[in-house]
Amino acid sequence: MHARVMKWFTIATLLVTVLFWRFARDFRLELDLVVCVAAGIVMAQAYRAKRYSWVAGFLTIALVFNPIVPLFRPAGDIGLSIVVFAMVPFVMSLVALRARPIMSIPSITDRNPGSRSL
Repeated sequence: MHARVMKWFTIATLLVTVLFWRFARDFRLELDLVVCVAAGIVMAQAYRAKRYSWVAGFLTIALVFNPIVPLFRPAGDIGLSIVVFAMVPFVMSLVALRARPIMSIPSITDRNPGSRSL
């Protein structure tokens, strides 16, 4: 549940960044922080699901958007394309990394168990 909310929040943040790209330079630290934290959350979710290619992809996103030790600060069209391409894995992860529902254990005292005894 928390990972899904964080994915949607990150998608919205990246979409607003694309729409207001001229002003994105002023909020680069906040953008990097949101995307890096969300990438870490999704990376942990992918690790629990044993989807290691997704872990590698989101580790790359976390490194590119690292707010503490930035690797590089792309500007202009290259920076815009990186933001757009970072949005795609988050959208895809909404479908690919769905949490599986936990099935309840049937009660042995249920009067209508749904199956007949032999």
